[in-house]
Amino acid sequence: MLYLATPSGPDVRTAMTAGLLGCMTTPAQGNRIPDGALYACDNGKFGKGWPGAAAWFDWLERTVTRYGADRCLWAVAPDIPFDAAGTLAESLPWLPRIRQLGAPAAFAAQDGCEHGLIPWDDLDVLFLAGSTEWKTGRAARQLAAEAINRGKTVHMGRVNSRRRLRLAHEFGCLTADGTYIAFGPDTNLPATLAWSAEINGQPALFGDAA
Repeated sequence: MLYLATPSGPDVRTAMTAGLLGCMTTPAQGNRIPDGALYACDNGKFGKGWPGAAAWFDWLERTVTRYGADRCLWAVAPDIPFDAAGTLAESLPWLPRIRQLGAPAAFAAQDGCEHGLIPWDDLDVLFLAGSTEWKTGRAARQLAAEAINRGKTVHMGRVNSRRRLRLAHEFGCLTADGTYIAFGPDTNLPATLAWSAEINGQPALFGDAA
């Protein structure tokens, strides 16, 4: 499993270049993706970073062209947080356009989308979004298993603790993201790397995994 974060400081960027972390980028960040790092493109819908559909897609196309589709883990289509039906309608036109850029298309699953509201044929990555209760619950776990059975990969958003990272791993997620490192890189970077090493069965060389 690979943890994705924002490139908040030189040590974080070094870890990304070394492949210990992936880089999460959004239209509002304006961050340069570290050399050689794998990256994912969020859309900024959760928060205040959404620039509008046209500007978002222009940004996405520039980002994939600059850094390479081969390094892009996924790009998530526009969604409506916590609204399953609205997200399906919002995402459907964009999923094929993301694929046309050569990037895997991610669909942000919301509370209730388990009721036939996931466009399985149009997505490459199931992004577990929605409320904390939903994305850590039975429905999301079952959807993650179905995604894997269909040959898709799974991502979990807003993962900011060792417990949550372990849960994402139990769900079969290949990637997870959060803001934990950005709020204290000196302390939280070593902790996150230790959690990742533990989950991936590697030596904990970067701090206390507890």
